Amino acid sequence: MKRLDFIPGTLCDERMWSRLTPLLGDDFEFNHVPLHEARTREQMQELIAAHSAPSAHLVAFSLGSYLAIEYALLHPERVQSLVLIANSARGLSEAEKETRRRIIPMLKNNAYTGMTRMRLRELLHEAHLGDQSIIDTIQQMAVDLGKEVLLAQFTASMERPDLMERLAEIKCPVLIVGAEGDQLVDPADLREMARHLPDARLSIHEGTGHMIPLEVPQTLADDILAFLAAA
Repeated sequence: MKRLDFIPGTLCDERMWSRLTPLLGDDFEFNHVPLHEARTREQMQELIAAHSAPSAHLVAFSLGSYLAIEYALLHPERVQSLVLIANSARGLSEAEKETRRRIIPMLKNNAYTGMTRMRLRELLHEAHLGDQSIIDTIQQMAVDLGKEVLLAQFTASMERPDLMERLAEIKCPVLIVGAEGDQLVDPADLREMARHLPDARLSIHEGTGHMIPLEVPQTLADDILAFLAAA
């Protein structure tokens, strides 16, 4: 039975994968990296090392995908394949950094009650803004993990080195999954990542925003199953 180690994104935990894992079938063992327990990027890397297989198939989302790239560069012998969802190897866009610089002081000075409607509009495709089950999952993770986790993750992940040129060092098979409508990640970055990686396949979809595992879980499951069968 193949083990998949899942790395979530900012203010996410294993619930990020709750719609995906039932669609992957019974041939896998699922394991989750508790990213929310870390307060620094170094601690995030230590958690991935502690909670993933010695020769891992990593499935990672957003911030988790950036960390998975970093991990594969640090420990090439420990990564058998990579699935990178909704993330640029360049790190954060200037627009997203600006958003965070605005949010961090507000977070520090106020109670955190979950995602604002404005933030949800940035995360989700318009087709899913009325899907209460998706919104409930996002909000519940946000409220449960809370302000301290969000502040730590925002701060630790703000200044990410641009890893684009180093992708050529990653020799294992890599699946890149993205969305044309992702407001946080430029699809052009994903296409460039695929060009730099020695063994990459690229899958960019319409009809979803940033939260691909919750928005289009069947599409993502099909991508992952085809990739792992080929890899």
